[in-house]
Amino acid sequence: MSDSALIESFLEMLSAERGARANTLDAYARDLEDARAHVKGAFATAQAETIEAYVARLAQRGLSPATARRRISALKQFFRFLLQENVRGDDPTSRLDAPKRARQLPKTLSVEEIERLIEAAESPRDKALIELLYGAGLRVSELVSLPLRAAPRPGQDHMIIEGKGGKERLVALGRPALAALEAHLAARAGALPKNEAQRERSQRWLFPSSSAADGKLTRRRVGQILEATSVKAGIDPARVSPHVLRHAFATHLVEGGADLRTVQTLLGHADIATTQIYTHVAGERLRTLVETAHPLSRKRKGT
Repeated sequence: MSDSALIESFLEMLSAERGARANTLDAYARDLEDARAHVKGAFATAQAETIEAYVARLAQRGLSPATARRRISALKQFFRFLLQENVRGDDPTSRLDAPKRARQLPKTLSVEEIERLIEAAESPRDKALIELLYGAGLRVSELVSLPLRAAPRPGQDHMIIEGKGGKERLVALGRPALAALEAHLAARAGALPKNEAQRERSQRWLFPSSSAADGKLTRRRVGQILEATSVKAGIDPARVSPHVLRHAFATHLVEGGADLRTVQTLLGHADIATTQIYTHVAGERLRTLVETAHPLSRKRKGT
């Protein structure tokens, strides 16, 4: 079987058995094609030294540690698949170590900045977008994929969200988010396309689009909305993104006393270790607050 066919079989396995999404499959396909292009001879039968030499060159090519980690992960999973399928009898990636992940505290915004951002929203749709990204901690991919039927019914204060890997979770909504959604739904009909075919594609989405091929708002468009709203709110647009709003949601919950298990559930994290980063964010803020606001700290600085 050719290298291309083996890579295709591997990607089919990821999709069928592990529920990998299209974005993940595309990334792994690019990673494996890059490795194949840099490995002389047949890729599937490459020796450990050849694969290790390729990995050693990743840093020399200026790739970030995050990209290198993903490429090494793709290689490891691919050759483990070949081993399990008896295509080869060894794993040439067994000695590979991924670059260490530097601990970086997630970027976030203050409560006051979030309030300014919401107040600067130019339409009910834009305000609802921001309220769901911040008030419910949604990923932007989850937001734009919300079907109209996901909207809370009268008397409900929650939504069912389909997250990573197709896993569903219940997301509680506060009064501001519910009010913003209600206002958006009241104005939503006016945003639907006039063209009948486009209208049919768009009307099933909570956030429709008149220009996107599939009828729903794109992630890029959400980013553009946040950028324009940030400028109007007097906040550097470079500091604002859908994921920053999600980080702010989690950080403010932890600062407010929420336990990590609750935050993990609300964010849809599979592993609580992913959620623990927010304790460091809150800790840094509390330390800064003590240093700047405590009278003894101010006195020591003065002396």
